[in-house]
Amino acid sequence: MFLPKIYPITDTRLSKLSHAEQVEKLVAGGADFLQLREKHASPKEFYAEAEKALQIARKQGVKIVINDRVDIALALKADGVHLGQDDLPPEAARKILGENAIIGFSTHSIRQAVEAVKMPINYLAIGPIFATKTKENPDEIVGLDGLKQVREAIGDFPLVAIGGIDAANLPKVFANGADSCALISALVSSSGKISQMTQEFLNLSAKR
Repeated sequence: MFLPKIYPITDTRLSKLSHAEQVEKLVAGGADFLQLREKHASPKEFYAEAEKALQIARKQGVKIVINDRVDIALALKADGVHLGQDDLPPEAARKILGENAIIGFSTHSIRQAVEAVKMPINYLAIGPIFATKTKENPDEIVGLDGLKQVREAIGDFPLVAIGGIDAANLPKVFANGADSCALISALVSSSGKISQMTQEFLNLSAKR
């Protein structure tokens, strides 16, 4: 599957912007694949927000996956879903969303990653690579060594690194096996610079 070097994830509390506003700025900066992540709004509120964000993305040919919510991804005909360890199993999500849906899956250890490649998913995410403040109860840090071990364990399976990645450590993350880097705070923490930061990270990733 197509997996971008830079994988933006929205966060309304961090950015102080709606998902639609973030998508507009991320796309303006060059993003062509991103995830809508919402941990606090009601399902009804998230549905309405995601609908607006998808309208913007579709006009630009940008792919969007929905974090956790298979029901919302199905209802809005999003490009796919990203699931965590406690969400609906990927097998069930695949049955619901169909063979063409993009399904990503979060892992936090080598053991979980090795199990994940047996599932009907398109990519797996490993993290947190570094300390992160975007999760209320973050998992144990994987580190660059852990990332490298996961890469060796799963072969060429599409791998997204997430957690505490910034401009300073991005090259090391790619050097240790990541195909893609998921970014939240590095892109959206300053609402006025989202487009600029997206472009800067895309340029940085192109130099790896």
